[in-house]
Amino acid sequence: MAPITFTNEDFMGIDTNQDDPMVITIEVANCTILKTLVNQESSLDVFYLKTFKKMGIPFNEVVPHDEQIIRFSRERSDTKDHVNLYTMFGEDERQKTVKIRYLIVDADKSYNAMLGRSSLN
Repeated sequence: MAPITFTNEDFMGIDTNQDDPMVITIEVANCTILKTLVNQESSLDVFYLKTFKKMGIPFNEVVPHDEQIIRFSRERSDTKDHVNLYTMFGEDERQKTVKIRYLIVDADKSYNAMLGRSSLN
């Protein structure tokens, strides 16, 4: 499987020497997910519970998962479940679809989802 890459054109004229977080839009299970944080420091892919509920995916697709994760602030969070969903990146000839296992976390964040290095590589 070819890696997912971002080029300078993906920054749309933004200074590429900046260190602001990269936030993208992805398509998951026929839903457009805005404000998806790309976090190369994390090995996890996360949907926040509020976002997941809005997607309308039946909970019978969800697999119980009750481990804790350590968040950016070093505090621990309980995970609710996980779900495997097809996720689409890019457009037209640069489009790629991959199956990703998302942890469902009940936390209030300014992002709707987070992608870690495992899915982006």
